[in-house]
Amino acid sequence: MTPAPVFKRVLLKVSGEALMGGESFGISPQVLEYVADELLKARDLGVEIGVVLGGGNIFRGVSESAQHMDRVQADYMGMLATVVNSIALQDALERKGVPTRVMTAISMPQVAEPYIRRRAIRHLEKGRIVILGAGTGNPYFSTDTAAALRAEEIGAEVLMKATKVDGIYDSDPVKNPGAKKLPQVTYDQVLAQHLKVMDATAISLAGDNQLPVIVFDLLEPDNIKRVLLGETVGSRVEV
Repeated sequence: MTPAPVFKRVLLKVSGEALMGGESFGISPQVLEYVADELLKARDLGVEIGVVLGGGNIFRGVSESAQHMDRVQADYMGMLATVVNSIALQDALERKGVPTRVMTAISMPQVAEPYIRRRAIRHLEKGRIVILGAGTGNPYFSTDTAAALRAEEIGAEVLMKATKVDGIYDSDPVKNPGAKKLPQVTYDQVLAQHLKVMDATAISLAGDNQLPVIVFDLLEPDNIKRVLLGETVGSRVEV
């Protein structure tokens, strides 16, 4: 018998880079299929799931390709990139029979519903996976900050950040083979030590509202499900 999940409603943040798989750009069909399968397992536990996707696999406002662009224009392009990822994930989920809604902070009614907090919560209550695209709808705010904001708005009990690394380290494990994994840290530690978890605005928002953040490896099978069942996975940020 499968144990009961420890969370009723969660917000999952998936970085755009994670969707690339082994590619240097765009969306890997294999990774997209994998993420959809992992979300299906999570939904089968009876958990209500909101998802925020990054757009770094397509475009980000602070990337080199945006170097000579107006920052506001570049950020809007990044927001549109998250909508492309959101529609792709919706398609992958619906092909598996999972009812899914994409809601965007920038109005584009031909492709998605506008983000309305009460409507998003209603979709979750009906068992639909809700993908929240276009960030906050404002320039200068990252998708990490959008994830923290939406998590609070929909009443998520935890913010799950799925990345390409298996937790939080005291330095970049890619550049430093001796980097030490930190299983548990506080919000203040993340800010004081400039740990690469989420940007300062996102961590401050989570900390102000005591929203736990769990950082884990997206590409380790069943990790999303294990987090939902309360198993020790990755690293945790809390008070």
